Amino acid sequence: MRWRVVLLSVGLASSQTFTNRGFFDLRTTLYPQTASNDSGRVVSEGLLRWEPTVEFSPSLRVFTSVDARSDTHAQVERSPRFDWQDRKLLRPAFSLRRASVQYNRGGLTVEAGKQFIRWGKADILNPTDRFAPRDYLSVVDNDFLGVLAGRVTYEKSGNTIDAVVSRFTPSRTPLLNQRWTVLPDELSNVPLTDAGSLYPDRPQVGLRYNRVGAGYEFSTVFFDGSHHLPLFEGAGSSSGVTFSRYHPRLRLYGGDLAVPTKLFTIKGEAAYFTSDTKTADAYVLWVLQLERTWGEWVFVGGYAGEAVTNQRNPLAFAPDRGFARSALIRAAYTIDARRSFAVETAIRDSGDGVWIKGEYSHQLSGHWRATASFTLIRGSRPDFLGQFHRNSHGVVLLRYSF
Repeated sequence: MRWRVVLLSVGLASSQTFTNRGFFDLRTTLYPQTASNDSGRVVSEGLLRWEPTVEFSPSLRVFTSVDARSDTHAQVERSPRFDWQDRKLLRPAFSLRRASVQYNRGGLTVEAGKQFIRWGKADILNPTDRFAPRDYLSVVDNDFLGVLAGRVTYEKSGNTIDAVVSRFTPSRTPLLNQRWTVLPDELSNVPLTDAGSLYPDRPQVGLRYNRVGAGYEFSTVFFDGSHHLPLFEGAGSSSGVTFSRYHPRLRLYGGDLAVPTKLFTIKGEAAYFTSDTKTADAYVLWVLQLERTWGEWVFVGGYAGEAVTNQRNPLAFAPDRGFARSALIRAAYTIDARRSFAVETAIRDSGDGVWIKGEYSHQLSGHWRATASFTLIRGSRPDFLGQFHRNSHGVVLLRYSF
């Protein structure tokens, strides 16, 4: 019996294929203005990401990704703790970004472990994308977080069914003592105590059906779980205000549609958010956009709307809703095989908030790429975008890929 186990192990080892890739980023962010709670103008960050993959057979693969990072602005933990949950306010110095096993046979794909799940067809804002928490420490420059989930996808004859069960992962919110937290005037001089976060224990489930037909593609989505963006509750005393975060129950019904025409591709996406948590709003988010490719140019233009059917809690951090009621525009130009340029913007229909980002990227060599961008934010304080009007910034990024 023992020799059979040995032979099996040798056979598996000889048949597997190991590949890996990764990069090292050096990023510097420059803020022309200080903020009322943050005098820092220069933030430097370093990120090392390694992504090994093992293929045991064409049907069976193991994906992993680990990060090591540090910074100069206390957004990264100084502890050498290795994190796999993404449930802390600070970014971990060492973390497991992805670790999943994927099995594929015919039209069936099964994946289990920490992974990235993206739903929706629109750009900039995706109302149906509920398994995609983000790192919002710098609100408009954010990245996705992986979720611990089991996912089964079956595709046949243009029909795809996608079923997901996941453990709750929250989005990271801006740090209280840094510029991406803008407090109301009445709290500006009040001592605040963070009492932490309460995370839901129940699993999250989602189901998506997608159909690709002759000249169209559409999907319908159902989600039952909790909102990865928090609500806040607080209590005042003679010594200040103590607050905490909690994540309301969420049930979502939505869908998306894409129809290509001779002039452009029409895309739409909408979702209805409802909750049995008494302090959570009920509302509809929707996006309608036109997309066109012309030579080396790609143009996207549209509008994101919101309709609130039941407003219950003004103390919410909601960047997805913050980009709603806005005209959304994106243009990208591929200069040549090594250089590209892109600009994107959101303009609130009230005129109270404007966000514009321009980015130029240049492949310097086979391993090195340099990227420079500038983000302009203007508006008035009550607006979600306008409140960050002192946070316009430039970024210089140098990446070595291996």
